[in-house]
Amino acid sequence: MAKKAAAKKAPKKTAKKKTRPQHLLVRSDLPMLMLPRPEGAGPAVLDRLWDVITSRRNADPMISHSARLLARGTPKIAQKFGEEAVECVIEAVAGNRAALIAESADVLYHLIVMWVDGGVRAEEVWAELERREGVSGVAEKISRAARLAMNFGHRTRKIP
Repeated sequence: MAKKAAAKKAPKKTAKKKTRPQHLLVRSDLPMLMLPRPEGAGPAVLDRLWDVITSRRNADPMISHSARLLARGTPKIAQKFGEEAVECVIEAVAGNRAALIAESADVLYHLIVMWVDGGVRAEEVWAELERREGVSGVAEKISRAARLAMNFGHRTRKIP
């Protein structure tokens, strides 16, 4: 009986909060370690990926994932892009660097599939980024809103 009484009075263990090991934490006060870039890795890979996806537009959907996505149409492509974007956000919030890198690659791949489906050339996106270079984000948003209003203004009409 004494053992049962002692067991009842012992404090209950509380759930221990999981924390990341100190060596895995990213510290903003330290410079980022820049690893050497593997041969061939760099922004040009996006142009090559666009070329490959474009070439697969008419390929057999049974042997090409890109062809399968393109054959399923814009809504499915957009859905897949959204799913990958959400997965990327989840890994970013979780602080899982390796998974963030992998999910980011998935996001870029599905974004380029969406570009190919929409008839957007990679160079057009690069040109838009270059146009925005050096422009304040606030000023750019105001400018974009003004352009949209001008472009769609002719389509609006007052309802009697």
